[in-house]
Amino acid sequence: MMDEQNKTVVTLWNAFVAQHPSYAHLPLPPHFYFCDNEADANTCAELVVKGIKQATAPSLWWYEQHKEPLPAVGDLFVVTDWNGTAKAIIEITKLEQLAFNKITAAFALAEGEGDKSLAYWQRVHKAYYTREMEPTGACFDENMLISCEYFKTVFTH
Repeated sequence: MMDEQNKTVVTLWNAFVAQHPSYAHLPLPPHFYFCDNEADANTCAELVVKGIKQATAPSLWWYEQHKEPLPAVGDLFVVTDWNGTAKAIIEITKLEQLAFNKITAAFALAEGEGDKSLAYWQRVHKAYYTREMEPTGACFDENMLISCEYFKTVFTH
């Protein structure tokens, strides 16, 4: 039996495919929420819906730790809120790997969070990477590689 959260992902995907039949051959894309807490996850989902948030920045450490493949340009994902309710479908448009200390103000602006400044991006992302690495005994490093993933919002509920 499908839970309510997955049901919203399927419903959003089916609505997207109904309007864009050329995607009908694709399987249901993976779904996820941004961040590691409810307030930030819900805020980021709304920023995606509004087209303000157009990038995300997981660490390469995270991909290696979770044995997840890196996304590719053209990949689709369903963005949910903290509770798993589907909010938007995004498409990866550009990928680059940069050291944390090489992230640019332009990328911080594309992420669209907070005041959109590089200083804000550095502060909140350093804290985030530290929190996600700490339980494994790994430590944040200014030279660690970040997967700078640009996307566009292609569909919202």
